Amino acid sequence: MSLFTGAGVAIITPMKANGEVNYDKLGEILDYQINNSTDAIVICGTTGEASTLTHEEHIEAIRFTADYVNKRVPVIAGTGSNCTDTAIYLSKEAERAGVDGCLVVTPYYNKATQKGLIQHYTAVAKAIDLPIIMYNVPGRTGCNIQPETAAYLAKNVDNIVAIKAATGNMAQETKTMALAEGRLDMYSGEDGLIVPLMSIGAKGVISVLSNVAPQQTHDICAKFLEGKIEEARALQFKALELVDALFCEVNPIPVKHALNLMGMEVGPLRAPLCEMEPANLERLKKAMIEYGILK
Repeated sequence: MSLFTGAGVAIITPMKANGEVNYDKLGEILDYQINNSTDAIVICGTTGEASTLTHEEHIEAIRFTADYVNKRVPVIAGTGSNCTDTAIYLSKEAERAGVDGCLVVTPYYNKATQKGLIQHYTAVAKAIDLPIIMYNVPGRTGCNIQPETAAYLAKNVDNIVAIKAATGNMAQETKTMALAEGRLDMYSGEDGLIVPLMSIGAKGVISVLSNVAPQQTHDICAKFLEGKIEEARALQFKALELVDALFCEVNPIPVKHALNLMGMEVGPLRAPLCEMEPANLERLKKAMIEYGILK
């Protein structure tokens, strides 16, 4: 059984002006997401600035989210690391916090081989009982889970159940689904490819767009799952300009600015992320106005 179908939000981590995590605001945006049809919450991923959270902050954000959501929708915790022992530690803490699954990114910077990836994911999976979504985003990590590796893990490790696909390579993702033979769920890791990836069997998306347009992103997936392919495609096309604007600078810089433009007051970014270039901010505003989420 899938962890979820539809649109899971790769949620931002709101900060106070002094840079501390703003838990009151996190509660507000969790309610906003759930009240606007988001199908799952993914906490402490790339969009959540996990790489600049301390381990204590990381675990507390996961614990807070699991407690606050209280099983209204599935909660999936980002627990990946380029150190296998650290990924195991974070995953065990997430399990103690009561989440429904873990999102484990490929080891970044040290660029594991395919053999190393098998050992890494197997070790993390064996340390917990939770289902695991592998996260393959080679543009950020310098490490790519090849289709053969993904299929091997799906077939040989019981609680490796899904992959978040963010390679931008439709041929690779199609091969992954073919080799996995139904043993691996797929979620789009790119908001511009929700419908294309669902056409080869993806269950939905883990989405940045959902932060600012939760109902609309849910609807893209829901229409496809209902068999209303043309309607899903039209919604995908409508979102493309906004999606491009949300990635005109490195994520999550634009999406945090977008939420602040919407009056959500999610606070600043943590260094080394910084304020947007003025021209890109204007592009983002324009796309938000044209999409109908900003006046």
